[in-house]
Parts: sequence; C-alpha cells; structure tokens
Amino acid sequence: MSTTGFDTTISQARDLLRWRSPLRTELWAARLAAEVQTDETLLPRLAQDGSAEARLALAALAAVHPVVPDAEDADVIGPELPAGREAVGSLPGWVARMGQVTCEGAWHGKADRYGEQTLAALSFRYGNGKEPHLLVVGIDQVHGGLAVDALVEELKFLDDLDLAPADAAVVAGRILDAFELTDLVMGAEVAQTLPAVRALALARAHAVPHPVRHAGDDLVARFHDLPDVPGAREAFDALVDFLGDRPLWWSPARASRFLTAWLPREALVSDEAIAAMPEVVRAWTRHHGDHPEILRRIDADAPGLPLLMADDSLASVNKRISRHRT
Repeated sequence: MSTTGFDTTISQARDLLRWRSPLRTELWAARLAAEVQTDETLLPRLAQDGSAEARLALAALAAVHPVVPDAEDADVIGPELPAGREAVGSLPGWVARMGQVTCEGAWHGKADRYGEQTLAALSFRYGNGKEPHLLVVGIDQVHGGLAVDALVEELKFLDDLDLAPADAAVVAGRILDAFELTDLVMGAEVAQTLPAVRALALARAHAVPHPVRHAGDDLVARFHDLPDVPGAREAFDALVDFLGDRPLWWSPARASRFLTAWLPREALVSDEAIAAMPEVVRAWTRHHGDHPEILRRIDADAPGLPLLMADDSLASVNKRISRHRT
C-alpha cells in the first residue's frame, strides 16, 4: 500500500474512533480486507505503527476474520490478526462488541420472477441491543449457486423483499456454500460491490451456531399435488433429478430445456412416465407460482416429447449404457 493509502487508513480509523460504531467499523474493515488481499504491506505497517488507529484497524480486521475451527473459508489473511485480537483490550470498550452478534432471524426466497437468483438474508444485533442490521446475499442459480452480491442494510429493507422465514442455520449454510463455490470458480462474474462486503458476510454466516452445509430446499418436499395418473411418480422423480439442488429456479427456458433436451438425453423412464410428464410439469409450475408464460411453453413443447424420447441419437452415453444394463 502506498504511503498515501496507509495514511488514508489511519485517518479513517481516527474518524471511526470518534463514531464509536461497531457496525460501521466492521463494514470498513470488510472493505479494508479486500485491499489487503492485493497489498501485502498494509498489515505489517499497521502492526509496526502501534498507534490507536492502527490497533483499531487490526482489531476490526480480526473481527471480520473470526477463528472458525475446521472452516477453510474462515479466510485468515495474515499473522498480524492474532495481534489485532489482543489489541482489543487496549482500545475503547465498544471495540470489543465487534463480531459479537446474535442472529435474530433468517429468510430465503426468489430474487426475481423465475428464481434465477435467490436471496439469503440474516438479521443480527449486537450484545447491547444496538445497531440491528440485515445481511442479504444474492445467489445465482443459473450458474450453479454462486454468491454474486451481498449487502448490509437496515431491517426495514426486508419490506421490499418477498422472502419467507427460514431456519437460520440452513440460511447461513447456504451463504457459506455459495461463497465457497464462488471461490472455486476462476473468473466468476460477481457484482463489483461484493469484495467489499465478502469478509463481513462470511463472518456473519459463521456467527450463526452450527450452520447446515449443503442443505436441500424444502420446495420439493412441500409439493403435494402430484397428478393421479399412471407414471406420475416416476415422471416427478425425473424432474427432481433435473432440478437438483436448485428447485427455486423455474423459468420458461428451464422448463423447455427439461422437456426438449434433458429428458431425451438423460432420462430412462417408462412410456407411462413419458405420457404423464406434461401434467406433472404443469402441476410443478402451478406449485411454483402458476406463471402462464411457463405453462404456454410447456403446451408448446410437450407434444413432441414422445418422439424425442424415442430418438436414440439424442441419448447420452450414460443413458445408452443404462439401457443396455436393464
């Protein structure tokens, strides 16, 4: 970091000592953590400086990089962070509240009409009851469940979101899963604002006791309108295989891909299941919000399904091997 950049950090820390806001300081530390990732000189300079401002910066960075046993995404970024934790005792009392939050609620649901992006939200409050805040993470379903954006807002921000209450441990696990996947994908397209919130988002998700990793979505379990026709259960099982761990994403394009591409390529099902498939997919669509444009796409694609299923040239190698084994 340049001398000007280091001086800016110290100046901002000086202002934060006057503000006495744990949340404001943690948000600043998350932005600072993104800079530390690209400049290895900042942490050593802060450790050498020894001023109250430098100690606050180290303490704040430590707060957004908590010690999490056996968690690879705890994201420890330097040997100076233990010193930052030790520095808390030499700073004003409000500094010790950083990272000491209780999760008071959780929500999950679609961010858009078709669930191409979902939102995972957690609300928190510090131990003294002040500075309640909401973490919202956008998770891209189309590209596999990546964390693509995150923000911290006031609780009233929930009023503008159509999210359902959910189990906090499950929502925290979804957030951790999404960030883990984003880190594994080289060149993942994310919002420009995400790096500046990333460290705090991970810290808040880890603050929820016993996050549930890789949890399934209960949308499938809540589906009880299976048509009473032969082959319906087999057809629905094929649909569940296609949906995988992203059942909230259901659009005209995804419905069409299921009927015209995935089923002929991957599914080995009976003639009864093929005949039942259109009604099963319509029932799933009604369960998903009954969007007429999806139903129209199903009506357009379903009549051609028997011919596509009979075309062996469309079958994948796995499907052909499975067919020969039966």
